[in-house]
Amino acid sequence: MSEWMGLDPDDKTAVFIDGANLYKTAKTLGFDIDYRNLLARLKRETRLVRAHYYTAMQEDKDADYSPLRPLVDWLDYNGFTMVTKPAREFVGQDGRKRYRGNTDIELAVDMVLMAPKLDCLVLFTGNGDFRHAVKRVQEQGCRVVCVSTVKSQPPMASDDIRRQADEFIDLTDLEGVIARKGNAPKRDDDTDEDE
Repeated sequence: MSEWMGLDPDDKTAVFIDGANLYKTAKTLGFDIDYRNLLARLKRETRLVRAHYYTAMQEDKDADYSPLRPLVDWLDYNGFTMVTKPAREFVGQDGRKRYRGNTDIELAVDMVLMAPKLDCLVLFTGNGDFRHAVKRVQEQGCRVVCVSTVKSQPPMASDDIRRQADEFIDLTDLEGVIARKGNAPKRDDDTDEDE
């Protein structure tokens, strides 16, 4: 067994990243994710079948640009399977234009559909709404490792997801390997997750 995340080197493993949730969690902990190191480490530790990244994309019609576009393009060209959808535009109480959206349904459906082909699934989220999907994945014989944090105030990982997962790993325990070194470009968007 690997000591880094407890992954078995012989297991067929897939990674599912709730992009908005992981971004907020890492930001709360004060670091940015080095996706190159994350992917390389996962490939060394287990039989990585696929690494999925899910996010809603802010597409400003006026600016024709999304602050997420550079990250999404980099991930897409460097080994991640991207699942994106447009965020909906709205005006916040402060009068500023904002965007709202998430890819929770897409992530949950893909996990359940892919589970029969896997031994292990690594889910980067603390969102308790995924508890039922995790349960369905486990019923198909797939072990689920959830990565988020309880070392923030408030904790970013819900009790529901932590209890349902076969193993919970605090993101702070992975920081030494997957934190970006130096100053990373900021992702400054106004995308809110739907509740």
